[in-house]
Amino acid sequence: MKLSDLAKRMTRSISIIALLFMFVSIIYYRSLDFLPFFYGVLAGAAVSIVKVFLLDHAVDKTLNMEQKPAGGYAGISYLLRFALSGAVLILGAVVSQISLWGTVAGIFAYQLAAYSLKFSSNV
Repeated sequence: MKLSDLAKRMTRSISIIALLFMFVSIIYYRSLDFLPFFYGVLAGAAVSIVKVFLLDHAVDKTLNMEQKPAGGYAGISYLLRFALSGAVLILGAVVSQISLWGTVAGIFAYQLAAYSLKFSSNV
């Protein structure tokens, strides 16, 4: 699967933002207590990157479809990405070794990356 330039920049931005969250957590905790937050950010950022891949694939596929099936496919694709975010949030809430706040930070990296692409020419 070939990724678009925008998807590549988006995954790079998500990775940088996630690494920034991890670095700040290491400085804040200054011990191995940062690991649950680290695992949460890792899980959330991984899901955010998967969501970028799914969105890129959905856009490519819907552009080659007729209007009515394309709308249904786009809706199903959105629900899948939304359910994926919900599943990792539930995982962060249930598993004690994963911080829910770290998971939220990792998922929020998707929105921050999308917003940062508007203001940057190259990431």
